[in-house]
Amino acid sequence: MSDVPISGVRAADGSRNTPRGNSFADHPLVQLTLVRFREFVREPEALFWVFVFPILLAAGLGIAFRNRPAEVLNIAVVSPELAESLRQEKLLEVHPLELQAAEESLRTGKVALLAGPGANGAVVFHYDDTNPEGRAARLLADRAIQRAAGRADPVSTSDQLVREPGSRYIDFLIPGLLGMNLMGSAMWSIGFAIVDARRKKLLKRLVASPMPRQYYLLSFLLSRILLLVVEVAALVGFGALLFHVPVRGSLLDLAVLCVLGSLSFCALGLLLASRAKTIEAASGLMNVVMMPMWIASGVFFSSQRFPDVMQPFLKALPLTALIDALRASMLQGAHMAQMLPQVGIMIFWMVLCFGLALRLFRWR
Repeated sequence: MSDVPISGVRAADGSRNTPRGNSFADHPLVQLTLVRFREFVREPEALFWVFVFPILLAAGLGIAFRNRPAEVLNIAVVSPELAESLRQEKLLEVHPLELQAAEESLRTGKVALLAGPGANGAVVFHYDDTNPEGRAARLLADRAIQRAAGRADPVSTSDQLVREPGSRYIDFLIPGLLGMNLMGSAMWSIGFAIVDARRKKLLKRLVASPMPRQYYLLSFLLSRILLLVVEVAALVGFGALLFHVPVRGSLLDLAVLCVLGSLSFCALGLLLASRAKTIEAASGLMNVVMMPMWIASGVFFSSQRFPDVMQPFLKALPLTALIDALRASMLQGAHMAQMLPQVGIMIFWMVLCFGLALRLFRWR
């Protein structure tokens, strides 16, 4: 009988004979990380949602909400005299109509304002005060009527227009999409892979092998960090090249923020997948966690729109902290010391979720 130890077989003292590779490429952690890459590359859907979808979304919203000259507003007028006065305002498109047709146009949204004569020579404005176009049309119409009646402005004013990268909607959007993409790709890539392996009983086989358990979980983190370079460069580079989105802060600070954010969401994905046994269960848990953050963390609009009583809870969310820090770095040129509250929140979520996941994780 040969005295050569068999790989993975327990020795007399209870220890395992773990094979040693001849090179760095043979290291178990390297091989496990390569497996994560192969799994990702072989999924066209994953490539689309991680790289293509954020760029398409940024392009569509950037074009739809691009900076444009002031919009001309449509208003209806039922008096020829008022129509003549209102035509002096260049930002109003005046449509003389009969009263019934004018009211119908206002109800259906074809016009933002209806102007008509009232008692004692007054002018009556009909509009929806919750509609921004209605409010703007009311102000413009009133200014035009008052000036036509001889009102003189006692103080002269002038306009100095400022159009600078950093104040546009696309500048606000790119950091939000970057944070959303980091959250989605980190949580889905870890959660689905672990649950799928558990469902196929691969985890049970791996835990019986000589592979150190920490290597399996660590391979997910390493693959995420390496993919992060391409993921961030694709979206930020697209915004900078096509829309001239500024990156005023340090690239090192931006890299640190992305790594911290990705690790915090990896930890959250690991926690959600620690006990789930089916893809449906994992998908439901992740949607329940991610959906509120998509809405409330300021991806597409500022989280300040929510009531003040909700602000402490929203600021404590990991996605809110990541997006706020990304916007501060990219748009305002903030240094890492100025973003310590957001960094602290991300580290807190990372440590908490990793700790809970390691205690709750089941290999079977």
